[in-house]
Amino acid sequence: MTVFRISPAVADAFPDTLIALVTATGLRGRAPWPGTTAALADLEQRLADGTWQPADESDPRIEAWHTAYRSFGTNPRRIRPSVDALGRRMAKKGTLPRINPAVDSYNAVSVRHGLPAGAFDLDHVTGDVDIRHADGGEEFTPLGDPGTVETPKPGEIVYADTAGVLTRHWNHRDAHRTRVTEDSTRVAFVLETLHATRDGDLLEAAAHELRGLLAPHAERTALHHLGPGRPDADV
Repeated sequence: MTVFRISPAVADAFPDTLIALVTATGLRGRAPWPGTTAALADLEQRLADGTWQPADESDPRIEAWHTAYRSFGTNPRRIRPSVDALGRRMAKKGTLPRINPAVDSYNAVSVRHGLPAGAFDLDHVTGDVDIRHADGGEEFTPLGDPGTVETPKPGEIVYADTAGVLTRHWNHRDAHRTRVTEDSTRVAFVLETLHATRDGDLLEAAAHELRGLLAPHAERTALHHLGPGRPDADV
């Protein structure tokens, strides 16, 4: 089992945070996922029709993450929250990238609901995972750039296991080591809000939508929650 924890300092700084952890075991990532294909096509068609737009930085959901980034010293217009960057890319290109079915699933849910999302291959996580402030001594290798090693600045919020940083700037970019591929079979997906009081129902809808896309292609799925009121979850 892997324990996900939110540190007391992060919980104190962001007391209305709520994170949904959707876990899937026995994933079959090399077969067709027609539900995910349909979800992506629906979003792209609605964008083309002008009946829907991705949330941008004027939206309270995105603006909250910009404020959070600035609080730990990150410029959110240079280093954007994942949902902001993905939405901007979709608005510009008219499509979402196709990576693999599991990643495409959480990307579709993220953009549809305006919530940051990510995922970790649990078979490549070492020890437990903490959401905490970086101390300046950790190492991070960015997704898709295995020859690069970065050092997060002290105070930056990261996801980290005992071997290093798994996500920089809270949710800007995931690590190469724990990336989700077609061959990942045991995965933890995360969906996040800083305003559970306002957006808790939206987070729940997104988590159930993601679970619905995953379930036909997994032996088992589960949903856990993490926040100041429940600072750890066994997944």
